[in-house]
Amino acid sequence: MATPPVLASQLAVNVLDAQSLLAAFGVLGVCAVLFAETGLLVGFFLPGDSLLFTAGLLCTGAADRPVKLSLGPLLVLAAVGALAGAQCGYLIGRKAGGTLLARSNSPRLHEGMKRAEELLGRYGHAKAIVLARFIPVVRTVLNPMAGALGVPARTFTLWQAVGGLAWTVGLILAGYALGSSVPNVDHYLLPLVALIVAVSLTPLLLEALRGRRAAKANGGRP
Repeated sequence: MATPPVLASQLAVNVLDAQSLLAAFGVLGVCAVLFAETGLLVGFFLPGDSLLFTAGLLCTGAADRPVKLSLGPLLVLAAVGALAGAQCGYLIGRKAGGTLLARSNSPRLHEGMKRAEELLGRYGHAKAIVLARFIPVVRTVLNPMAGALGVPARTFTLWQAVGGLAWTVGLILAGYALGSSVPNVDHYLLPLVALIVAVSLTPLLLEALRGRRAAKANGGRP
């Protein structure tokens, strides 16, 4: 018996490719991927930044685009996935402590843990939780680490919502604005995704420069 075309496309999906994910699962796929990337440690490799940007671009609905998404549902479901995922990761950290993170054999995950600890120690809870949204891998591990380290639930919930909305809405609207104003911009999607990921790191770089200047002003003390 032949496999239905929709099911076949879902079975053949490449989870590391934003366009493949969107073609197979649409906006529901965005919600699921963001939940997994921000809430489950196994999702640290998923392409959150490129997925959001590409999804926003595909909302412009040009006739020659194979995938067409609706902006309103995309914004809502992306926010739901990102916020619910972060809260789930935090609860996992509260229940399991650092055990799950410590048991992982992934070098990338351990590097993310190190950077997450540095963020929390240097910038405090609020800034670290917001900044982590814009750093791949760190946004996966910071949530359970915040739970394991006893960050107050109210503080975490407030600032993960602020960071999650800024991340999802910002990248989606950036893709939408570019797709609406530049014809055939999706032909240059790969370099654009690389650029948007680089831009997403800007808040962290600015904070690092500010911290270095403050340390120099204090005579070298952090």
